[in-house]
Formats: sequence, structure tokens, C-alpha cells
Amino acid sequence: MFKFALLFALFPVALYAQNWAPRDSDVLFDQVGLEALLRGTTITFFDDGESKFFEDGRYTYTYANNGGTGYGYFTVMEDSTICIEFVTGFSRCDLYVTDTDGRLIIITASGDRFPTRR
Repeated sequence: MFKFALLFALFPVALYAQNWAPRDSDVLFDQVGLEALLRGTTITFFDDGESKFFEDGRYTYTYANNGGTGYGYFTVMEDSTICIEFVTGFSRCDLYVTDTDGRLIIITASGDRFPTRR
């Protein structure tokens, strides 16, 4: 019981610790638009890493040069974010936006921006 109480006590802190800072020129997605854009597709980053969003909610991230693959499940949220629960127990949420050139950008909770080649 204590473990569950601790988990629920820490979870809100993780949510409020997000440092998503979209630029004024970034365009956010609504839930339906983000679902339509990513479900059933693969996005490629400039380092050649690939995120694959399966139709059934499965998710994989394959590191560049076959450096390994992470497996999990994704959920598209209402606020232009996608949350991923990895099979290892690790989870993360990232903000998805487009920039002024229409490029898909992923912004991590710590504020790092990762453009995609798509």
C-alpha cells in the first residue's frame, strides 16, 4: 500500500516538472490531428533514429545504426503531447509541434527540441 501511495504522491510532481516551452511560432496539435498524423507511421530524426507509432498503440524507438530498440505503448493526449509507457516501466511525455517551416518538432520535458526529417 505504501508503494502505491508513494507512486501517486510522486506522479503529480512529474507532470508539473514539464518544461515544454514552445516558441511563439510553433503550432500545437489537437488530439485528433496528432492521432491522424502519427498513428500507423514512422518518423525519422536527423541522427537516423526512428519512432514508429503502430495503429494498435504499440510504439518502438530504434536508435541509429541499429543501436537497439525500445518497446512500449503510446497515448495521444489532448494538449499536443504523446505519452509513452515503455515495457521496462520507464515512461515519458513529449510535446509535438510544427515550426514555421512545417517541420515536426518533438520537445522533451526538459525543453530539448528534436526536429524530424519525416
